[in-house]
Amino acid sequence: MRHSLLRNHEEDDPMSTVSNLFDVAMVFAVALMVALVSRFNMTEMFSQDDFSMVKNPGKENMEIITKEGKKINRYTPSKDQSSKNQNKGKKVGVAYQLDNGEIIYVPE
Repeated sequence: MRHSLLRNHEEDDPMSTVSNLFDVAMVFAVALMVALVSRFNMTEMFSQDDFSMVKNPGKENMEIITKEGKKINRYTPSKDQSSKNQNKGKKVGVAYQLDNGEIIYVPE
């Protein structure tokens, strides 16, 4: 009788193990998301500031990502130029940013 008083009846529940595994998986998923955001320097996405970012500059798969308020726009020049709206553009030059933050535009 003494052994039954000391024994915890919650240990008999097989679902308690499943709920503990779910908790561990959720903590792992959140930690993975935080690590990926900090690794790829995407912390700007969570700030209130507006910004523009260029992925793969000068290459065929270049993308321009802009954030204005809570709206995030993604522009892919090669895909958007062949769209229905007939607005086409061309490359007119190159812009370089120096270490001191100054931007220099070089027309072609």
